[in-house]
Amino acid sequence: MERFDFTPYRRSTVGFDRLFDLLERQARANAGDNYPPFNIERRGEDNYRITLAVAGFKPHDLDITAQQNLLVIKGQRTEAQDGHFLHVGIANRAFERRFELADFVRVETADLADGLLTIDLVREVPEAMKPKKVLIGGGAQSLTVVEGSSSEAA
Repeated sequence: MERFDFTPYRRSTVGFDRLFDLLERQARANAGDNYPPFNIERRGEDNYRITLAVAGFKPHDLDITAQQNLLVIKGQRTEAQDGHFLHVGIANRAFERRFELADFVRVETADLADGLLTIDLVREVPEAMKPKKVLIGGGAQSLTVVEGSSSEAA
């Protein structure tokens, strides 16, 4: 495992401790287990999709929990497999996969089809947190960003 040294950044930043701790914790936690395999896809400015390969799992075998800044996906097979296998090459062991979510990211939908669990996420920044244009000698006005350019809204 490669260890990242954030000391130079910690010396010159204030309030980013949580971010550096998160990166170090993730590097330690994800050092070995890659089951189940997954993709993380950016589908737009504020839309994301996580896809996990969960062959053999049914919807009632999966538990998805979203809480503030954390998405936990657990898989536990509830039914025993019938028959005597000569070779088992399809992994279907229990798992727990955790994803740290940025502020204001929430789960929109989850779907299971063809052995793939897809979870769509959307970032919704509250109006109060969006950038404001501050006029000298005046109050703050909403700043509307359109395709990389900005324009003032009344």
